Amino acid sequence: MFLTWQTYAIVLPAVFFAGFVDAIAGGGGLISIPAYLAAGLPPHFVLGNNKFSSSFGTLFAALRYHREKLIDLPVALVSASFALAGSYGGSRAVLLVDPGFLRYVLLALIPAITVFTLLNQDLGRHDRSGTVAHGTKYPLAAAAAAAIGFYDGFFGPGTGSFLILFYTLALKYDFVTANANTKVVNLASNVAAVAAFMAAGKVAYAIGVPAAACGVAGNLLGARLAVRRGARAIRPVFLGVLALLFAKVVYDLVMSRI
Repeated sequence: MFLTWQTYAIVLPAVFFAGFVDAIAGGGGLISIPAYLAAGLPPHFVLGNNKFSSSFGTLFAALRYHREKLIDLPVALVSASFALAGSYGGSRAVLLVDPGFLRYVLLALIPAITVFTLLNQDLGRHDRSGTVAHGTKYPLAAAAAAAIGFYDGFFGPGTGSFLILFYTLALKYDFVTANANTKVVNLASNVAAVAAFMAAGKVAYAIGVPAAACGVAGNLLGARLAVRRGARAIRPVFLGVLALLFAKVVYDLVMSRI
C-alpha cells in the first residue's frame, strides 16, 4: 500500500482528536473512520487500522481511569463478558437480517436522548451507584451489556455512548465512572476485533503505529480532562457525540437512497 505525506497529515491529527473525544464520551470512531477513508485506505484496512489505533488508546485511557480508582471493576468485567457474547450474536444476526431499519430507530432515539440529557441537568453529576442493590446491579449490567453488545455486532455506531447512558441512568454512576466502566467493555471488544484484523493482514502498520501513538496521546489528554473536570467536561462532549452520530445516520440514510 502506497502512503503519502498527505495520508499522515489527514490521519494522525484526526486520530489524536478521536482519541481525545473517545476518552471523554465515546464515539471516537465517528471521527477516525472518515479520516482513514479520506486518506484513501481500502475499507477493510480502514476498519483494521481504526481498531488497531483505538485499542491502544482505549487501553491507556482505561489504565488512567483505573489508576484514579474510577472503574467499578466487577461490574465492568461482567459487562465486558456479556457484551462480547452479545456482539458475537449480533454479528451472526447481521448475516441474516438487513440492519438498515435501525437507522430509522436512531433517527427518533438520538434526538430523544439529547432532549432528555438537556432537560436533566443533574444527570451524571453525582455517583449514586451505592443505592443500587448488588442483586439488581449485576443482572442489569449483564442484560444491558448483552443487548448493547448485540447492537454493536449488528450495527455499531454509538455503542460507547449508549453504554455511558445506561450506566448513568440504570446503575446511577456519575458520568466519569460510567465512562471509565465503558472503557473496559470497549477494550475487550476492540482487542477481539483487532486480533482478527491482524490475523487477516488488514492492518497497515506504517500508518497504524504512528496513529496508535496519536490515539494514546489523545486518550490520555481526554481522560485527564475528564478526571479533573468531571461531568462538566463529559456532558457537552457526550451531546456533541450524539450530534455526530445523528449526522452520520442521516447521511447514511440519504446515501442509501441515491
